[in-house]
Amino acid sequence: MEKDMASSSEIRFIKLPEVLALCGRSKSSIYGAIKKGEFPAPVKLSRRSVGWIHSEIASWAAARVRASRSHAQR
Repeated sequence: MEKDMASSSEIRFIKLPEVLALCGRSKSSIYGAIKKGEFPAPVKLSRRSVGWIHSEIASWAAARVRASRSHAQR
């Protein structure tokens, strides 16, 4: 059985404009990275609406910073 995410922390959904602002990438690069499994996929909220989980976007950004810093130290 999947762990209930809501019980461990509060989930906050964000829409595409906020995702774009947080990650500094274009819409097309985000969707391309989702297809490659390199960026968090959105969650279907309704028939015509999706949202991203804020903590997943923040984790993705933190991983990019760690990767950048580890390459700079070499």
